[in-house]
Amino acid sequence: MEALEKQDTATLSVQSQDGERLLLTLTGPLDFHNSARLWDKAIGALSHHSFGQIVIDAEKIRSCDGGGLALLFEIQLWAREHGKSMELHGLKKEYADLLKNFTPEAFLAHRTARHKSIPFPEEIGRATVEFWQDFQEQVGFIGQAFVALVTSILRPWRIRWKDVFWVAEHAGANAVGIVILLGFLFGLIITFSSALPLRQFGVEVYVSDLAALALVRVLGPFITAIILAGRSGSAFAAEIGTMKINNEIDALETMGLDPVRFLVVPRLLATTVVTPLLAILANLAGIIGSAVVMLSLGFTLRTFITHVESAISPPDVYSGLVKCFVFGLLVSGVGCLRGLQTETGASAVGISTTRAVVSGIVLVVVAEGVFAVLYHFLEI
Repeated sequence: MEALEKQDTATLSVQSQDGERLLLTLTGPLDFHNSARLWDKAIGALSHHSFGQIVIDAEKIRSCDGGGLALLFEIQLWAREHGKSMELHGLKKEYADLLKNFTPEAFLAHRTARHKSIPFPEEIGRATVEFWQDFQEQVGFIGQAFVALVTSILRPWRIRWKDVFWVAEHAGANAVGIVILLGFLFGLIITFSSALPLRQFGVEVYVSDLAALALVRVLGPFITAIILAGRSGSAFAAEIGTMKINNEIDALETMGLDPVRFLVVPRLLATTVVTPLLAILANLAGIIGSAVVMLSLGFTLRTFITHVESAISPPDVYSGLVKCFVFGLLVSGVGCLRGLQTETGASAVGISTTRAVVSGIVLVVVAEGVFAVLYHFLEI
């Protein structure tokens, strides 16, 4: 038993030769456990001796796994960092060939590049270039998606209607609960927050007009778009990104199928259709939340309904619904684009999902600002 344990134990002997060379002799099986045990001893010997050259005698190493190669590479790396020369003698050819695949120079260059401090002007330049490249990709994608969408509408038999209905169910029907909840809470919060200041002037009865108009023209479509950006936009990016990592996008192109028409068009159509429907539900839920607050303040339901009817006109409703179509296109389009832009790596899908949500929200906010200015000049 003791003989077997001795055979399975690797040893390291250190010998200084005239203060010019440090001889490290390794014996036995240099496996993971033995390498971990000898690691500190080897690095400690290198740190506590004065020498100009390291010589490793590996002739008596019977076997060597990844841990043993890591120990040998660590000694090479230490010598390279401290300006020492190193010679390795006697290592079996199969292990020496594996060790040649790892060079200290490449490792140090990679580590230096990873930890290199980038000057602030260079960071601004890189961010500007990345923004411009992303903008060009977005413009190109808009053109591809527009052509594919128009072509599919003119030839409806080419549309994958099964996928359209599936996306409409997941992006629309499954989002009804959260849309109604948030719409109700927003209507309640807006009415309650506005009623207290206006009560000082005795005009709190007009809070219902303000809340209803804000919900129909702005908040209803905006809330719906934000929810879709968080739910559907991220889902589109994750689905298409996973397909790209699994080379399914390349497979579609190999078979002669356009990924934009095959994957993007059904999602654009479904999201564009369900967004106005969800916005209507958000408006109704918000008005109900506003009514709850007004009733709690002592106003009758008839008074609330009269004020809401007088405040909202058909153009107000139509102007909000027009926004919904644009918001739906933006959210679904940017989600699909980020999915197609997915790169390789463990975190690639997560990065694409995050970019889809952030980009979708930013585009919705920008589009809301554009609509506000446009409606002002059009006097809508």
